[in-house]
Amino acid sequence: MSKKLELLFENEEEKQVTISVDYPIEPVEPQTVYEAMLSMISSGAVSSTGGDIVAIRGARLVDRQVENIELPIS
Repeated sequence: MSKKLELLFENEEEKQVTISVDYPIEPVEPQTVYEAMLSMISSGAVSSTGGDIVAIRGARLVDRQVENIELPIS
């Protein structure tokens, strides 16, 4: 099982920009994530093809589970 923290932002063109963080520290603290996202916006550290990041759209924890299927291949 693999988890990612996805930070969802909006750029100057009002398009969504997603930044993924592999193996986030759990439990994820919403206030800490929010403050980090505000810091990323205010510092201008992140830009995209649609311009600078200007707003927060949200954040989500994504859990992905992969299960191999055994096929009758000879």
